[in-house]
Amino acid sequence: MELVPATRDDKPVLFALNEYYTYDFSVLLGLDVGEQGSFGGARLERHFEDPRCHPFLIRVDGKLAGFALHESRSRLTGDEGVNDVADFFVMRKYRQHAIGARAAVALFDRFAGPWEVRQVRANVGASAFWRKVIARYTGRPCDERAWDDERFRGVVQRFDRPRV
Repeated sequence: MELVPATRDDKPVLFALNEYYTYDFSVLLGLDVGEQGSFGGARLERHFEDPRCHPFLIRVDGKLAGFALHESRSRLTGDEGVNDVADFFVMRKYRQHAIGARAAVALFDRFAGPWEVRQVRANVGASAFWRKVIARYTGRPCDERAWDDERFRGVVQRFDRPRV
């Protein structure tokens, strides 16, 4: 498994993978495709423009397996210097092979400091995944709480990755 920084040339690839990601979410959030037959990915554009955003592609044996989007500010409070897993997607084919856990660890290893990982309430599988991955990574249970305001409604795990 490789976590590879996405470049501007990778934008079409990330937008295409985002369609699968959003499709997975459509059942949880009641999303519909637009008249053009896609969910759209305009929100991804900032990951190639904002220096606080870091898009990554997940590859397995050279094949695309998903993506991870990191931001170096809290999406909950706006605080700079907080690592945020903005979006994280592993294609179904790779979900039972610990690819997601390995990609998450590779992402955590890249950025020291405080972390926030968020999931919508309905995504209980993702919450269980992140609890397990973070506990293994830190060696202890993470700080988890419900969040409910205009910025986000769901579950948030927090932990610190020490600077080396």
